[in-house]
Amino acid sequence: MKFLTKKKFTLGVNGLLALACLITITIALVTYSVTSPMTPVKQFLVGATADSWNIYVNDVNSVRYLPGGDTAPTLSTGDSSTYAFKVETDANKVCAIAIQLTTAINSNKFSTFQIELKYWSGSAWVDATLYAGATGATTKAFINGLTLNDVGYLHQNTSTTTYYLLEITYSYDLVDETAQVTPTFQYTPMPLSSF
Repeated sequence: MKFLTKKKFTLGVNGLLALACLITITIALVTYSVTSPMTPVKQFLVGATADSWNIYVNDVNSVRYLPGGDTAPTLSTGDSSTYAFKVETDANKVCAIAIQLTTAINSNKFSTFQIELKYWSGSAWVDATLYAGATGATTKAFINGLTLNDVGYLHQNTSTTTYYLLEITYSYDLVDETAQVTPTFQYTPMPLSSF
C-alpha cells in the first residue's frame, strides 16, 4: 500500500489522468483484418519434352518440327506429343514466351539453323509472329540457332488458349561427321500487364 501511495504522489494528478486516458484509448481501439487467398495460375504448359530425328550429311534447307520429326503432327489437344507448348491466358494477364536454345548450334557443322513458330488455327499449323522483345513491337523472321542467346518472343493476348509448334530449317552441309547433335529448346513464360 505504501508503494501505491508513493507512486500516486510521484505521478501526480495529471499523470494519473494521462495514464487513465491511455488505458481507455487502448481499450477502445477496434482492429479489422482481411484474408485474401492467392491462387497460383499457370499460363504455360509444355507439350513434348523430347523428340528425335535423323539428319543427313549435306542436308540443305531441310525442315523438321518439334515435335513431329519431318512432318508436322495433327494437333490432338489431349496428346501432349502433338504440340511443343500451350499458352492459356485469362482476362487478367497477357503472356510473353521467350524461346531460345540453351547453347548455340555449332556453326562449323551447320550453315543454317533457323527456328520459326507455328500455331494451330483450328485445322492446320500456320505461321505465328515472333517478336524481338517481351513487350516491344519489333518482329523478327526467326530465331537464329547459330547465334548464342538469340531469343524470339511470342505475344499472346488475354482470354486465349493456343497450341504451338516449332519449325526448324537447317543445313548440315559443312562437315562429314555423324556425331550426335542435341539442341535443347528453352521456353520462359512471362505474364505481363500489357505488351
